[in-house]
Amino acid sequence: MENDPELIKTDPDMGKAPEIKKIELDAEDLKNLNTTRKWTMFLSILGFIGIGLIVIIGLGAGIFMTAFKTSHSFLGRSEWLVSFFILVFAVIYFFPVLFLFRFSKYTSNAVQSLDRDEMKKALKNLKSYYVYIGILLIIVLALYVIMIAGMGASMAFIKNL
Repeated sequence: MENDPELIKTDPDMGKAPEIKKIELDAEDLKNLNTTRKWTMFLSILGFIGIGLIVIIGLGAGIFMTAFKTSHSFLGRSEWLVSFFILVFAVIYFFPVLFLFRFSKYTSNAVQSLDRDEMKKALKNLKSYYVYIGILLIIVLALYVIMIAGMGASMAFIKNL
């Protein structure tokens, strides 16, 4: 039954090298990529400026809260805990901005020199940007669901008092 000729399917292209598919970009496509590159560079520079401001605000908040500390700590925690969370937010925000900046840089090189390897690097960074943002979005949505459930449980507890 295993050697039944009717059950054996043959591929007519078997033995041939696989066909390499290519995407060709014309001048208008390169112009659109270059425009996209300019905007992503602008957004990444604004992102780096924003990260710098977040770091300054985080450190400033820690210094300010320590300098004007009252006898009781904020909920029994160190004043630097606020700064820590602000700096963690800056680190989380850094990576997508870096991926966007790299996409812009490699796309610029690829469009100017028509270098395929530079374009691969650019697209890899663009993919990393969207994967990072997608994972971050999933985490934030999960936290929202947990917080809403927690608030609902708290409200039910308060209502029974």
